[in-house]
Amino acid sequence: MSSKPPASSALSNLPDPEEESLEQSAAARGDLNREERAPYCGWRHLCRHCNMDHTKANLGLSGKEGPNWTGVQQKNAYARLVQQHHSGRFKLYLNYIAQKLQMEETSHGDTVCDRDSKVEGLQEGFGRNGLNSNTLSSYGRSSSSRCEKGFALGNPSMQSETEVHSSGRHGNRDGDFDPKAKATFQSRSNVFGTKLQSPKGNCDFDFKKESQAEKQMPRGAAREIYPDGGDRRGFSRIRNKSECASSPPSVERKRQLSESYSDSMYNTHNMVSPLHPGSARGGNRSSGSTPNDKKYNKTRKRNIFEAYISKEDASAGLKRGELIQGALRINPKKFHEAFLPSPDGLRDIFIDGVVSRNRALNGDIVVVKLLPREQWKVVKPEVSDGDKTSTQIDIRQPITTPRRVHDGSNSPDIIIEAQFEYGLEEDLRTKLSCNADSEKTNKLENIKINKEPSNSVHQSPLMDDGLQKTAKVVYILERKHSRAATGFLKPLNDKSGELAKKFALFSPVDHRLPRIYVPLADCPADFLIRPQDFSTTLFICRITDWRADSNFAEGKLMKSLGQAGEIEPETEGILTEYGVDFSEFSNIVLQCLPQNLPWTIPQEELAKRKDLRKECIFTIDPATARDLDDALSCKLLPDGNFEVGVHIADVSYFVGEGNALDLLASERATSVYLVQKVIPMLPRLLCEELCSLNPMADRLTFSVIWKITPQGKILEEWFGRSVICSCVKLSYDHAQSLIESPNKRPDVGELPPISSDHTVEEIQKSVLNLHLIAQNLRRQRFEEGALRLDQLKLSFTLDKDSGMPQGCYIYNYRDSNKLVEEFMLLANMAAAHKIYSRFPELALLRRHPPPQTKLLNDLIEFCDQMGIKLDFTNSGTLHKSLNDQFGADEYATARKEVLTNMCSRPMQMAVYFCTGVLRDETLFHHYALNVPLYTHFTSPIRRYADIIVHRLLAAALGCGPSLRLPQEAIQKQADHCNDRKTASKRVQELSAELFFSVFVKECGPLESEAMVMGVLNEAFDVLVLRFGVQKRIYCNALPLLGSHFQQVGKKPELTLVWSPEREGDEPVQQVISIFTLLEVVLKSDNVPLKYTAVLKRPGAAN
Repeated sequence: MSSKPPASSALSNLPDPEEESLEQSAAARGDLNREERAPYCGWRHLCRHCNMDHTKANLGLSGKEGPNWTGVQQKNAYARLVQQHHSGRFKLYLNYIAQKLQMEETSHGDTVCDRDSKVEGLQEGFGRNGLNSNTLSSYGRSSSSRCEKGFALGNPSMQSETEVHSSGRHGNRDGDFDPKAKATFQSRSNVFGTKLQSPKGNCDFDFKKESQAEKQMPRGAAREIYPDGGDRRGFSRIRNKSECASSPPSVERKRQLSESYSDSMYNTHNMVSPLHPGSARGGNRSSGSTPNDKKYNKTRKRNIFEAYISKEDASAGLKRGELIQGALRINPKKFHEAFLPSPDGLRDIFIDGVVSRNRALNGDIVVVKLLPREQWKVVKPEVSDGDKTSTQIDIRQPITTPRRVHDGSNSPDIIIEAQFEYGLEEDLRTKLSCNADSEKTNKLENIKINKEPSNSVHQSPLMDDGLQKTAKVVYILERKHSRAATGFLKPLNDKSGELAKKFALFSPVDHRLPRIYVPLADCPADFLIRPQDFSTTLFICRITDWRADSNFAEGKLMKSLGQAGEIEPETEGILTEYGVDFSEFSNIVLQCLPQNLPWTIPQEELAKRKDLRKECIFTIDPATARDLDDALSCKLLPDGNFEVGVHIADVSYFVGEGNALDLLASERATSVYLVQKVIPMLPRLLCEELCSLNPMADRLTFSVIWKITPQGKILEEWFGRSVICSCVKLSYDHAQSLIESPNKRPDVGELPPISSDHTVEEIQKSVLNLHLIAQNLRRQRFEEGALRLDQLKLSFTLDKDSGMPQGCYIYNYRDSNKLVEEFMLLANMAAAHKIYSRFPELALLRRHPPPQTKLLNDLIEFCDQMGIKLDFTNSGTLHKSLNDQFGADEYATARKEVLTNMCSRPMQMAVYFCTGVLRDETLFHHYALNVPLYTHFTSPIRRYADIIVHRLLAAALGCGPSLRLPQEAIQKQADHCNDRKTASKRVQELSAELFFSVFVKECGPLESEAMVMGVLNEAFDVLVLRFGVQKRIYCNALPLLGSHFQQVGKKPELTLVWSPEREGDEPVQQVISIFTLLEVVLKSDNVPLKYTAVLKRPGAAN
């Protein structure tokens, strides 16, 4: 799996619901004998399920039809058979039989691995829906063994030539199928449909043999190769054992299960296959059809997705409280799982499957309708393979209290639950643990089902806090997602069809997006002739439509980026996916800037401003910074107090409200900082010249000046427009050296050029005085309840010529950084109070909501279990207890980093808002800073929100026009700034991940100490201390004899048993628990942008 940035929040891992079936009720009783599977009718005599006679006459078949039953006739008979039953139970039963017949036919010529892939995927589905999953798996395994011997099941003439390819190349990352594998696609698409494709209806499969094969099947006999769905790139890799409970057989399989089965699950009354015939998982399409074929549309089957309700109905439903609105979040590791924040602040609402998500993409603002309580999730506290320490179980009606059944063998315990769907009793519900020392088999003979009346919903002892609400999307209020994707191009599998002559298939690297039909006219000229030449080429595609009757979207291929794995193509793909505008500024925009260069400040403007050009004012920024938007000054007063000034570039003077430059800046909303470059919000003429507070240059500023005591008490405050001339550009390193050596006079060569009007001693004294005041301000803030959660940040040194990473290091946050931060916070708080007091209905402020209640409660419980004494009463108590928790030994910092990362997960993002829209003042509060009012004022060069604040401030001071925007427009802009800030943060993280992956490839293997952050049943997460990255280490990737997971009290522990290095040596045991210190090696994989962490053997030499 891919490494996650330190600030990433944990997502729940929930099981994927699939079509319910009744395998055990039939197979365990031997209901399916050969006579009952006649060629022209699956059942003769009286049906055991509905007591009906399903003879040839009852089905409306003539004698002539019997021996010559074709696929279409078979479909009609099957449909009529279903229509004669009112039992949903029997419908599911029939669909299971159809599936078995379908699988048998299409698996004749499959490789063992291919057949196991199909069977294990279905095994998982049945296991999650109340069936004995091993019964099905035995079928696949037994047939695999027969396949190895050189013959196939059923009619040899029907043997398929399909084969699954699991290449590790870019172009095959989602488990592509060979073009000959058309039947494989059909079999998967029609698993629960009506179309039986068994030859002549024959089925030689014997359930008794199946049961015997199950008993003979050795543990772990079937292994598969899976693409990694968790990585942004999505390359193939060997599936890890620890994923057995949380990951479907493959990412491609996830798509198929979620897209085809989920729809059937909610429509058991209609067993017609829901899949689009034009999709790769659909049935046959007429040769001349296209994704928009009108002729097909007239005769197509029902939609896969529900039609959206109208905007009026959505608005009315929201007002009545019947519907819920929120931002959709899709699990990047399991695209079939999506979440919506719950209005009550508790557990997120779960959107189960692609069909329920209804074509909404990550980040979209959607309107959802809650499903009935019977269809909510049961959340069972238990350590699992997912991102959270809980296992979530799908139900349709409340369940009985779980009972553990043990058959006396070495098989794991099984939780048996009796449950109901739509008033029908399911047979079984099993959940297998993944203990390494347990055989993954189970028996059904001794299992008894607790039967309860269907109205037991009111009698269930299950409390609401054990349920997670589920919902479906009924309307997309705002499409926040860019609808752009990077990915790979491939021809359609049925190359002989008319569809393949007009369209290609675009497969996004982000598996949260659908696959896309793109016109061949958009593709390279020789793509169809030599498609393999483009297998590792990255393309950009934009989704243009996604109809309700199609699994695939339609789109337009925008451009070719270049080879996957290279920095520039990957960077452009990241920027495009997240909607970052990196185009050059147009002439219309540039016309808004001063045209006569070099530009000088007009005299009439100077007359309006406070002249501070003679004051000792300087900037402190990163050494490579070019957009210098803040400066500081500090002057000792005769009474022993200080005059401290914060001076911010007056960007609003150059960006007129409503002009082309302003509109573009409001759309970009923020500058985006990549490892190798910056995508600026404003043209470089403004960012780096006219607005940047460069040394020895007159610049227009907005200033706030305080009279302040050495202890940090503010006596007086002044706001106004000003003009300054910075005397020197200090870096954080320069300022830090002055702080660390207060009695040493710096040499002239140790600092950058200084204005002749000021001396080195004057600058040094100002820096030291600012440091003194900042220390007192900081101490006061934390005493008053502020919280800071510092997380490790990775920085790089780049080759000047190639731009490739030469080195990387953890950025050190020092006193010079803290100095600047304190005065920026003070200025932002002062600006917030100023604009809110003058414009209580229009002020643009920034609030930070308290932590999410559910996640915080989980963290509190975890800390209690681990014996960690943290006080979560408020932000201040949390900060104090977090800093006091660990001692001063060499690894105290590492333990604090691990715990800080855990504490960051419940935290919500701070957001901009308009005060006129949010009426309750208590909601203005900033949780982390623990202040009532806060805004952003100090970075207008890189944040558009700051420009709005500057305009409000100018209007409040009477030195600028009133803001023309109404409160609704300000709120809309605030929302957009929030979206762009989130996207910018993610892009920055992905850029760092990209460069680090390249660095590991170029300079690895890399050794480092690591500390355990989380323990799962067959894997564990570590924080790599040298680089600040997080990785998951899997037991099956290590040379182990075995591993054992257990709960020591409530503390998870994983014991690894290492194979002896030499013959005669004893195995070595290693216990893994939270905060365990380990040695790891980071190694590059064989595919671009992927690296793994390998645990070093205990006691191994460096």
